[in-house]
Formats: sequence, structure tokens, C-alpha cells
Amino acid sequence: MSTITIRRGTEADLPRVHALIVELAIYERAPDEVTNTLADMQRDGFGPEPIFGFFVAETTEQDILGIALFYTAYSTWKGRMLYLEDLVVTAAARGTGLGRKLFDAVVAEARRTNACRLKWQVLDWNEPAIGFYKRIGANLDPEWLNGNMTAGQLQAYVCDAAVEAAVAPPQHTPPH
Repeated sequence: MSTITIRRGTEADLPRVHALIVELAIYERAPDEVTNTLADMQRDGFGPEPIFGFFVAETTEQDILGIALFYTAYSTWKGRMLYLEDLVVTAAARGTGLGRKLFDAVVAEARRTNACRLKWQVLDWNEPAIGFYKRIGANLDPEWLNGNMTAGQLQAYVCDAAVEAAVAPPQHTPPH
């Protein structure tokens, strides 16, 4: 394998990043779950208010073999934290140390931003990933259940009308 460089991702990397996310979804037995588009990622990562960052593992031939995508989150108990959303290494490059290098980049980012915690999830059947996290000394907490709502569930959920009105952005009236 050629020399690998870990670097901060750029907007030009997004098509390959999106392809790796789809590859991960297939590996995680959820190929139809990726609804995020390249345009969504461009807006959310490189628009006026970026909400995520990422690192790439790139060969000297500029082929991206892995990504680590993260964002800042907040713990009411600990303060600023970094959330590692996805750590993906293409199937052909697994077991070569790329995942560790990408993880190291995220740890370095957590330190750089003074995060008090780094969090992530791993599927309970993903034994290679679980083994990796155990080897690096991470805590895998079996006590917490993950809750989430799909876009459809969010739309179907009935909010208290006064509460929903209170969180709506203020209406701007045009000047006379």
C-alpha cells in the first residue's frame, strides 16, 4: 500500500465521503437508510453555519480510503464534547491501521477544542469495531439505550401548539 496521509477533509472530498457513508450503510445492513445527499453535506459542512468536520485517510495517489466524521456536542454534566458520527475504512483497507490513525485525528481534535469527552456508538454485532475500541482502552457502556425519531416520526409527532410557537423564529416585518 502507498503512503497514507491523514488530513482535514475539504469540500472537494465530499463525493468520496458520501460514497464511503453508503458503503458503511451496506456493511451495517441498512443500505436504504442513507437519505443524506451530497448537496446536504455541502450545505451542512461548508455552508454559512458548518455543523460537522471530518478527516480523511488518503493515499499518495489521492484515493480516500477512510473517513472520520465528527461534530461538537454538549454534555450538561461535562460541557463541550466531540461526537464521532462515523469512522469508516473501506473494506480493502481494513486491518491496516487506518482506523487507528483516523481515531487519533479525532482525539487530537477533541484535545485541540478542549472537549471534555469523546463519544460514539458501535453496533452490538460489529465485533471488529468492538475489538478495536476495547484494544484502545475505550469504555463501551451497556447501560444506555439510544433514542431517536425518524423524519416521519418528527412530522407526525403532535407538539403543544404554544410550545411550538414559542420556538419559532421571530417574524421580521418589512420596513415601511
